[in-house]
Parts: sequence; structure tokens; C-alpha cells
Amino acid sequence: MKVIKARVKDVPKMKSLIEYHAKKNKMLARSLSYLYENLRDYFVAFDGDEIVGCVSLHISWEDLAEVKSLAVAPERLGKGVGRELLKAAIEEATDLGIQQLFTLTLEPEYFIKHGFTVIHRDNLPMKVWGECIHCPKYPECDETALTYDIGQTKLNLS
Repeated sequence: MKVIKARVKDVPKMKSLIEYHAKKNKMLARSLSYLYENLRDYFVAFDGDEIVGCVSLHISWEDLAEVKSLAVAPERLGKGVGRELLKAAIEEATDLGIQQLFTLTLEPEYFIKHGFTVIHRDNLPMKVWGECIHCPKYPECDETALTYDIGQTKLNLS
């Protein structure tokens, strides 16, 4: 398996992966327009020629970035794809000088297992809530907020 930055031709498969999990209420859906507009934030995982996962690292501020849309092909769940995508996002954040990551997720156990810590949503800066008004769940958010301090937390590779 290899993880690389996403390309335009990867968007339909990324959408399909995200949509699969969104229909199961495991994550928020993303439109094609959103994916194309934010393509530079995304990584994809390949097994041979097949995309088996994606993740986004979206910079929010000078020291803060969000991990979004971590989606893995259903047949590859539990086989390390998500871990490798998360590792790529953390490595890029480190290279960019980002000090802290956060995620808003419907699957907090996964992120806790990989070194993230649950926080109260009110502890996140107001800037991160700009997208929320477009969410179909707004204002009744059921996501859990978690953070990951780069340099202080080690990604759990097990």
C-alpha cells in the first residue's frame, strides 16, 4: 500500500468511499464540488491501482489543522489503511510546523486508539465552526471533538 497526495482523477472514488460511510452515519457526506475545491488537502491510499482510503488535512490557523473525511474501503477496514492515512496527515502537519490537530468525528474510539484526546467542543477556536453552518446537522451536532498534540503524542501504530 502507498499513500500519496490526491489527484483530480481520484475524486470520484474518494466521494464513493466517503458516501459509503456517510450513509451509515459514520461521517459527514462531501459533495463533488467540495472535494474538488479542497483536493489539495487530501491524501489517498492505494493498494496496487485501487484507491482504498482517503483523508484530509485542512489547515485552520498557523498552529492548528483539522483531520477530516478519513474513509476506508469497507473490505479494508481493520487492515491498517486508516492508520497509514492518519500517519501521512500527521507527518505533513509536522512538516508544515502545525502544533495541534483536531477532528470532529462520529467515531471517537478510532481516534482515541491512535493518540487523540477528547475535548469539549467549546475549547476549539470559533474559526473552526465556519463550516458548521452548512452542515445538515447544524445546530444539533452529534460529533465528538478530539485533539492531537504534535511532538507530545505518539501515533499508536498498533
